[in-house]
Amino acid sequence: MAWLCLFACGGCRKQTSCRIAVIPRTTGRIPWESLHTGVAAAAYSFGIDIYWNATTRQDDVSGQVALIDRLVAQGSYQGIVIAPNQSLALITPVRRAVAKGIPIVIVGSPLLTSPGGKLFYVLNDDQEGGRIAARRIATLLHGKGSVAILGINPDIAGTLLRARAFEELLARMYPDIHVVDKRIGSFNEPHEQQVAEETLKANPHLDAVIALSASTTLGVLSTIGSNPEYGAIKVIGFDPDPVDLSSANLDSLVLENMPQMGIHAIDFLHDEREGRPVPSQIKVEPMLVTRENVNSTQVRQWASTDFRPGPHRDWGSR
Repeated sequence: MAWLCLFACGGCRKQTSCRIAVIPRTTGRIPWESLHTGVAAAAYSFGIDIYWNATTRQDDVSGQVALIDRLVAQGSYQGIVIAPNQSLALITPVRRAVAKGIPIVIVGSPLLTSPGGKLFYVLNDDQEGGRIAARRIATLLHGKGSVAILGINPDIAGTLLRARAFEELLARMYPDIHVVDKRIGSFNEPHEQQVAEETLKANPHLDAVIALSASTTLGVLSTIGSNPEYGAIKVIGFDPDPVDLSSANLDSLVLENMPQMGIHAIDFLHDEREGRPVPSQIKVEPMLVTRENVNSTQVRQWASTDFRPGPHRDWGSR
């Protein structure tokens, strides 16, 4: 298991006996450490203790299932926040937790089951992310050209939603932009580099690539950087780690508002504990990061990894 932390809010403004476990997909990466900033801000405001732990790999499905089951068996947490690393396999342990009366908030990408009862969703708006990428591609290619979609990970429902929304908007609004190739993706960066090499060789006249995950983005950029003949290809990436546009081929990035999702998740569990009504699902809209706004305060906040709880934080609960 990766490092973990338990910060007791001894100086919090409101004292409670509430303990919440947060299980991101992994640790040490911007999307999940940024989630930590929002979780910490909301937990501080309510005097909630947070246990933070994750597997060391994003593809360690059995490890994440085991961690959830262990926390549920301990019976010492009043809620659990989970960023699932598999949309199907996590359904069973989540249902076991809910059956024991533990409220669960799924953040980021959904499970292949509907929310309801004590199961809540705080999701990235992946469909809007796909549309953001489609509109950006249309601007880059002036409404005409060829595109490949890489990183469609069947284990992560959000990537499927992104790809589908991307294609639907292009078909409806920009019929002269053609998706000429689509490839399955994974969390394995060397594998993503190999897939990118195969895709670029098979499509020598490709104009742009949509990379639906951080590992895919890095794999595509590595391949292009090693092959000057692909230097004209533009890339739009998702879930950047880090938020870095230094590569000439990387046009822009679609960034999730992970801190806000963390805030909402803790708010949901606090309101549920207090007997207040909680929506079964909300979606948080992502943003396009370009060279024009990459150094803005908003982008810095969304990509922040400073999870120290306290009043110095700019984040507040909803």
